Amino acid sequence: MAQESMQDIKRRIKSVGSTKQITNAMELVASSKLKKARKRLEKTEPYFLTVSRSIKDILASSRGISHPMLEKREVKNKCYIIVTSDRGLCGGYNVNIIKKVEADMGSKDSSKMITIGQKGKVHFKRRNYDVKGSFTNISEDPTFMDATQIGNMALKLYEDGEVDEVNIAYTQFKSTINHEPTILKLLPAQNIAEEKAEGKRILTEYEPSPEVVLDYLIPKYIRSTIYGAMIESSASEQGARRMAMESATDNAEEMIDDLNLKYNRARQAAITQEIAEIVGGAEALQ
Repeated sequence: MAQESMQDIKRRIKSVGSTKQITNAMELVASSKLKKARKRLEKTEPYFLTVSRSIKDILASSRGISHPMLEKREVKNKCYIIVTSDRGLCGGYNVNIIKKVEADMGSKDSSKMITIGQKGKVHFKRRNYDVKGSFTNISEDPTFMDATQIGNMALKLYEDGEVDEVNIAYTQFKSTINHEPTILKLLPAQNIAEEKAEGKRILTEYEPSPEVVLDYLIPKYIRSTIYGAMIESSASEQGARRMAMESATDNAEEMIDDLNLKYNRARQAAITQEIAEIVGGAEALQ
């Protein structure tokens, strides 16, 4: 019986060891991808900040400016652009952003979705949400072309009056171990208007008009914000996956230590039993 127990423990040690090798390899891959994602994030921030600053300058230097994408509407329908991952094994990364969206949206009937990533697509379609578009296999390596397609779809929904508000839900990258689920309102672009510096560059003139310049800049702002959110989510995904795989590797090591201890105890018990049987047999012969 002890020998069979030892064989079972050996098999479990081997199985856990194999799992540990896989999780350790995945941790190293995630660490490498995280470095690339962070470098890309550092490169995209200046472009987004420049576009955002340009819009603020126009709003600050133009009195009484009005634009359809700045005007508040009565919010009857909302659109959420939701950034999730295409693959799992990244801890609570997907669950946290999905929960935040469901808590923010209120009514399912008044919400429309544009999902990025397989996990978000599957979750919301299974629950019969109104998914207007799905983009998969881009979560780990997004491009500005992807962001442009997503932004154009959201802009069309807003311009056609299907939705009165457009939000993007993504995971903000704070640090390697800190990722914060965030919902940012894109349309109406009221957050930019509210942040403008009153009285700044009053003498600046825009040709043919500030409204025409905003027609060009606001869609650029929307697309660049979506791209920046996708880049931040990509870095957060790899950070979450690295942490999850590191934790799994540590747990595997602890399990192996515990199993080795059990194996040694079982082996010692088997040896003790064999000695007792030998001694008992010798006494019987005498």
